[in-house]
Amino acid sequence: MSRDTARTVLEIEAHAIEGLVARLDDQFDRAAEVLMACPGRVVATGLGKSGHIAQKISATLSSTGTPSLFLHPTEAIHGDLGRVVPGDVLLAVSYSGETAELLVLLSSVKRLKVPVVALTGHPGSTLATAADVHLDVSIPKEACPFGLAPTASTTAALAMGDALAMSILERRGFTVDDFALLHPGGRLGRKLLRVEDLMHSGEQVPRVTPAMRMKDVLFEMTRKRLGMTTVVDAAGRLVGMISDGDLRRQMERHGYTLLDHTAEECMTPGPLTIGRRRLATEALALLEERKITSLPVTAPDGTVEGVVHLHDLWEAERA
Repeated sequence: MSRDTARTVLEIEAHAIEGLVARLDDQFDRAAEVLMACPGRVVATGLGKSGHIAQKISATLSSTGTPSLFLHPTEAIHGDLGRVVPGDVLLAVSYSGETAELLVLLSSVKRLKVPVVALTGHPGSTLATAADVHLDVSIPKEACPFGLAPTASTTAALAMGDALAMSILERRGFTVDDFALLHPGGRLGRKLLRVEDLMHSGEQVPRVTPAMRMKDVLFEMTRKRLGMTTVVDAAGRLVGMISDGDLRRQMERHGYTLLDHTAEECMTPGPLTIGRRRLATEALALLEERKITSLPVTAPDGTVEGVVHLHDLWEAERA
């Protein structure tokens, strides 16, 4: 029985969202334009369950390049109205469009000449008609069996808010790099780490020349402790790489005479590399796929900029 109820709830809410697609008209474009052109902040507001939806919309806007804050309508009309200033946009969420606190707030905001974008389920409501732009988020029915608890209605409003935020994100040309700047912590931040954030650089990078004798190569590898060394030409461009695995294979081949050979004779030419702006997760996937422990990081001209090591990537993944 409970599973049947759950299925019904999901079907009703899915239908509510699907019904919004046909309402993506000029009003939606206007709403996106008003929010995107806002020189201040998008002030999202709503009461009760609609307030929770407004908070989520505000958070999504903020995390995707549109400065936003949530303003509780009751607090606003009791002293917090000063948070709204000319240049802001008010984004009001109310299914009925008749929430008393919102209407009091609306009259004050209008005096500040702040544009109002409203999401309601009643296009003829006071809030809808007074708003500069109205988005219809009406639904056939709530998923609550009594038709009382806001369920499908809040789902529809949330989905419309997400649609607005993603539309604005695209219009702004918001990129993965921009997203990374706004999400430096947590799992999202770790997913957006770049190779340059984790690579060894400068004096930490083992470098030898092609003509260097292997006894000196071994010293450089031991000193830098990355289990490898890059082999670079006079301009610092990568020509090869010598790993611990290469050393074992060369030892089997040359025996004790290995130390008399040069780096060029023992290196792997044209090794796999990666750019500093690539995602760290890409580097990890490459290393695990190829079953290697280090990747030289090179610039477009082939010069060595660093080395990224498997253990550093694993630690970042676990953090």
